[in-house]
Amino acid sequence: MRLVFLGTPAPAARILREIVSAGHEVVLVITRPDAKRGRGNALSPSPVKEAALEIGLPISDSLSALDDVEADLGVVVAYGALIPASRLAKLPMLNVHFSLLPRWRGAAPVERCILAGDSETGVGVMTLEPTLDTGPVHLELRTEVGEKTSGELLEELTTLGAEAIVRVLADPDLRFNATPQIGEATYAAKLFAQDFQVQSNDPYVQALRVIRLGRTRVQTVKGSVRVIRARETESAVRAGTISRIDGAVLMGYSDGSLEIIEVRPEGSKTMSANSWWDGVHEEFLEWSPVPARKE
Repeated sequence: MRLVFLGTPAPAARILREIVSAGHEVVLVITRPDAKRGRGNALSPSPVKEAALEIGLPISDSLSALDDVEADLGVVVAYGALIPASRLAKLPMLNVHFSLLPRWRGAAPVERCILAGDSETGVGVMTLEPTLDTGPVHLELRTEVGEKTSGELLEELTTLGAEAIVRVLADPDLRFNATPQIGEATYAAKLFAQDFQVQSNDPYVQALRVIRLGRTRVQTVKGSVRVIRARETESAVRAGTISRIDGAVLMGYSDGSLEIIEVRPEGSKTMSANSWWDGVHEEFLEWSPVPARKE
C-alpha cells in the first residue's frame, strides 16, 4: 500500500519503522519543522525526520507537499497539528491515538490517564476527522495502567500502536469497518510546569501519580532533586519532610508518606534513594516544590 506518514516524536518514529518493515511503501513523510529540542539553541530534526532520513524516505515539513504525491492512505501518529478538512477530503487518513476513545481526546492522553487514576488504557486506530479525535475506531488494543510510569506506559502503548496500525493496514475488514465512539468524551489537555509539582499538603496517592510522570523535582537545603520512582508505604514521616526510617527513604504528605526508590540530584546521575541519602548527612530534610523545567 502507498502511504503518507505524518508524525513527529519518538513513538511516531518507531511506528513509522514498523510500517516500513511490514512492507508498505511510504511515499512521503511529513513532520514538524526542525526546532530547539532540549537545552541549547541549535535546531534539531524531529525523531520522525531522523528515522525517515535513515530509511531514505522523502520528507517535508509542509502539508502542501501532499499536492505532489499519489497515495492510497495517510497514517498520522502524534503529528502535532490538526489536518484541514480539505486535505482529508483528498486523502483519507488513519490516526493512531494512545487512549481508549472517547476518553482522553487531545494532547496528553498518557499523562492524563495516570493523573486520573485510570485502571486501564489502550490504543485506538481511528479514521481521522477535522475535529479533535472524534473519528470511528477500526481497532482497539487495551492494557492495564497499574503502577507504570508515563515512560513505561508510553513504551507499551507504542508497541501496541505499531501492532494495531499494521493489523488495520493488512486487513480490509478492519480498514473498511469502523465503530463510532460511544461514551462520555474527556479531554487530555496539554500539561504545564505546575502539573508536575507536588505539595506537602497533597494526598500521597495523588502525589505518587504526579511522580510517575517523571518530571517532579523538589528543593531542599542540599539542592534540588528529581524524584524518579516512589511507592506507597505504611511508614510515615512528617508532611513536608524527607527522612530515612528502617532503611527506607520516606517523603511526607498530608495523609501519609511515600517511599522514594530512585532520585536524580541536580547535576548528577540517577541513583537509588538510599545512595543519595548516604550523602545527605542530615536526620531529615524539609522539601518544597520546584517547577518542572521545559524539556
